[in-house]
Amino acid sequence: MPLSEHEQRMLEQMERALYAEDPKFATALEGSGLRTYTRRRVYQAIAGFLVGIALLMAGMVAQWIWISVVGFLVMLGCAVLVVTGWRKAPRPGGGPQRGAGPMSGGGLAARRQMRQRRSMMDRIEQRWQRRRDEQGR
Repeated sequence: MPLSEHEQRMLEQMERALYAEDPKFATALEGSGLRTYTRRRVYQAIAGFLVGIALLMAGMVAQWIWISVVGFLVMLGCAVLVVTGWRKAPRPGGGPQRGAGPMSGGGLAARRQMRQRRSMMDRIEQRWQRRRDEQGR
């Protein structure tokens, strides 16, 4: 559920006050923990992919098809994890990703952009309603 205009202004004021009062604490809340967690998960998935390659090769050398199939499935699963983890990883200087807290970098700019998009959609909807009303008469 999106925040109302009043709630967004209050949140922006709280963010500004926090940055003015304790900049070290505010920068600690910017989401670097999430970035580290996502990076670690991507590295683990890459290691799993390499294990999958080893299983695939071992199965081919030993001529056991089921080991090769397991290796392929491990590779496939890890490749999916790498791709999804890479997309979800927050950018160091960019705006917040989904699920990021209000203190993440670029929070104010992202909310302003959302507000601008929302107002643009409101204008489009109003024009559409006017046209429907004019044609209905």
